[in-house]
Amino acid sequence: MKIGIVGNYGNDNNGDEAILLSIIRQLQKVFQIDTKNITVFSNNPKQTAERYSVQSYPLYYKNGNAVKTFMKTYKENSNVVKNLDFVVIGGGGILMDLYKREAPLYGSYAMMAKNNNVPYVVYGCGAGPLNTGLGKWFIRYMAKHAQNISVRDPQSEQLLKTIGVKRNVHVIGDPAFSLEVERSNYSDKPKSVGVTAVPYYNASYWPTGDETKYENYIDGMAKNLDRLIEEHNVDVTFFATKYPQDADVTKDIQAKMKHPENTKIIDENLPPQRILQITSTFDVLIGTRLHSLILATDAKTPIIGVSYHVKVNDFLQMAGLGNYSLPIDSLHESDEKFAMLFNDMAVDWNGAQNLAARTNASFKEKSALGEQLLKEGAKK
Repeated sequence: MKIGIVGNYGNDNNGDEAILLSIIRQLQKVFQIDTKNITVFSNNPKQTAERYSVQSYPLYYKNGNAVKTFMKTYKENSNVVKNLDFVVIGGGGILMDLYKREAPLYGSYAMMAKNNNVPYVVYGCGAGPLNTGLGKWFIRYMAKHAQNISVRDPQSEQLLKTIGVKRNVHVIGDPAFSLEVERSNYSDKPKSVGVTAVPYYNASYWPTGDETKYENYIDGMAKNLDRLIEEHNVDVTFFATKYPQDADVTKDIQAKMKHPENTKIIDENLPPQRILQITSTFDVLIGTRLHSLILATDAKTPIIGVSYHVKVNDFLQMAGLGNYSLPIDSLHESDEKFAMLFNDMAVDWNGAQNLAARTNASFKEKSALGEQLLKEGAKK
């Protein structure tokens, strides 16, 4: 059996790489196949092939404007898709039109599969934002012709219903919840804190830069971390899931802090398994990046989320941790936000650790449903 995977892979975003690793492992488990029979359409085929021992082809072929790129990509990769037995489109937040290309790009793979009579599923994705008529049309097309469709949170399910998806949509959590790590750190009280930071409105990264919003954000992070250090004498470790962009942001935050001596930065491009191992050593994870929170949950590490995107808040709400979601735009208005939530955990530290373990178990159950959907989806 030959299986293809389509998603936002090969971009040095190790949250997405964690998704890819999990899907590959699930496919191996469900279908008993070797990685050489898995094909990944990637932004960096050479890196992806070497890292996962899979076949890999370019995700898209840039060819002038968007229409020409769409046509060339369809022509080139349809020849690959037709030789596959099954295609997995997902996971990640790819059911959106924020960057304009996503919906047509991933929709083109649904067309390739359908027109070549290859069954496909839309798997464990996040949906939104969806604001354009063209974007909504492509997402409806993908959903209509898929063997089944699953998303990572109830809000994504609701959005798909809102734009006209009429079929059943399964909520299975993020595929990365199927990853596991042996937790190496159980402490009597919380001391070690991991932190991830996204380049929120940084002009070198964000679709539309805004220096004021970026400065407010890093100032808010710095002040809140200083207050946390002053009140709880914690050690802070910054690390990146998107490298080097996230590491650069943490340097900006550290430079604004009064207590940089209590911090360190892991200035490395960390693969998913290494991130899992690192998060298992923290007592608490304060994360802006969604997959830093997800991988911390895999490691049974209590989490606090800084919600830069609706997907972060959606995940925390789904996990029953809505009280631990902080809106990023108001972070600079008070320096007490991290310290207050951290104190809630510290007062009942055993309860906080038990809650993290229960959250982990809940998402592991959803992973089993995802594996069943993969199995059913491969049937013509």
